[in-house]
Amino acid sequence: MRWAREDIRDFLRREPVSVLIEVEGVAGSTPRDTDAWMLVSERAIFATIGGGQLEHMAIDQARRALRLGVPAASMNVPLGPEIGQCCGGRVNLSLTALVPDLESELIARSDREMVARPHVYVFGAGHVGDALALALSLAPLRVVLVDTREDELAASTVPHIETCLTAIPEAVVHDAPAGSSFVILTHDHALDFLIATEALRRTDAAYVGMIGSATKRATFRSWLLREVGQPELFDNLICPIGGTVVKDKRPAVIATLAAAEIMTAALTWSAKRTQAPSVSLGSSSSSLPISR
Repeated sequence: MRWAREDIRDFLRREPVSVLIEVEGVAGSTPRDTDAWMLVSERAIFATIGGGQLEHMAIDQARRALRLGVPAASMNVPLGPEIGQCCGGRVNLSLTALVPDLESELIARSDREMVARPHVYVFGAGHVGDALALALSLAPLRVVLVDTREDELAASTVPHIETCLTAIPEAVVHDAPAGSSFVILTHDHALDFLIATEALRRTDAAYVGMIGSATKRATFRSWLLREVGQPELFDNLICPIGGTVVKDKRPAVIATLAAAEIMTAALTWSAKRTQAPSVSLGSSSSSLPISR
């Protein structure tokens, strides 16, 4: 779906007459929680409140209000057999016409959510690194592809990620924010070891992984003991990335398996942080009529 990878500003420029749908309350088992929201215009949507019949009903309600030029009523929906969605819970939805102030608040909220996304640094823009960056670009993450080789970064065609050309990639590790994930798969084992050591020295990393075989894993352990004198750092390293169950070495397979592993670690770390309760943007203007 395009919404997951496009800027909300682009949507609002194309669809200025829209309705904001927010999940205001949940009970029991529901598709999404109270952080979920979406925008609906007469011809497009942005984001999702969970899909299924619930979302279909909400979109229909919003578009009916848009066609008639009237306020959209809130919804209190039991997720049972009567709507063909048997989660078993109940969802309260607010539907609010976009006005300039609400639009500004929504852009600011979207920007905050983007800034708060966990950072993932992929070191090495070769075949596996490029495939991994592509897999991660679909997730709610801030992905940075790092390499010392300008031509490799230039050859990458992965959209919606950042690239970083640097002669000292370990400095990127040092400057990364808390909760970052570091995935190391450069063209040089010695460089891999330097980057991995710097990442493992951080106590606030969500994930540190290095591509490799059993031999490379053993070599790195010996290197840590000999060159760094901190073999205990090895305990926090994921190597090989993507697990050992599937013995397929194709870049796309490694990338898919590793992406799930990295996403799990990044979101688990993020969930441990204290977060402020979500605030409904549309509650103060829910009775405003929809104008064209």
